[in-house]
Parts: sequence; C-alpha cells; structure tokens
Amino acid sequence: MPLSEHEQRMLEQMERALYAEDPKFATALEGSGLRTYTRRRVYQAVAGFLVGIALLMTGMVAPNLLWISVVGFLVMLGCAVLAVTGWRKAPKPGEQAAPGAARGGQGRQRRSVMNRIEDRWQRRRDEQGQ
Repeated sequence: MPLSEHEQRMLEQMERALYAEDPKFATALEGSGLRTYTRRRVYQAVAGFLVGIALLMTGMVAPNLLWISVVGFLVMLGCAVLAVTGWRKAPKPGEQAAPGAARGGQGRQRRSVMNRIEDRWQRRRDEQGQ
C-alpha cells in the first residue's frame, strides 16, 4: 500500500531532520540499502573489466588462442555497460532510493497537467450540454 502525499512529506521531513542532527548516523543507516548494492556492483564490474583486459592480452600473446581475445573483449564490454548503468542508478547521499525518485517532481507536474486537461474537457462537455 503506497504512502499518501502527507505521509511521504512527513517521512522526507524526518529524513532531513535526521541528516541535520546526525549526518554520520544517517549515512551509516542508508549504506545498507540500494546505494551499497549498486556501489558493490560497480566495483565488481571494474574487476571484471580488468579480467577482460587480461584475457584480451593473453589472447593477443598466445599464437593460436585468438578466441580468448574475443572473449576478453566481450567481458570488457559487458562489464563496462554494467559499471556505467550501475553508476547512473546509484542514488546520491541523502536522496530517496525509491523507484521513480530520480524523476522528482515530474510525476506531480504530469498529474497537474492531466488534471487541467480533464477539467477543460469537463467544462467543454458541460458548455455543450447547456
């Protein structure tokens, strides 16, 4: 069950107050969530990228093992994609880690635009009916 707007605002105020009072404690609490997971995923991708470089170089040095170079390149490419997407998705410190948090106020703005369009449509229907 999603939180109401009032509950979300109250939660955000509590989070801001926690950061204001004890930023070290707040940072320690948030470290166990999505941010730590994405950071770990980025580090693993970087390690995989280095393994890919090693495979690429091994395949280039070995005369009959060119396929190892291809595998190394594919590993590097896959790990680079994982690192970049993981880095982009990682929430900033103090930012909400909920899905859609990156969009910010766009959802509210869209709803208000849709509400205005619906209101206009309703007024037109009412005017035509009279």
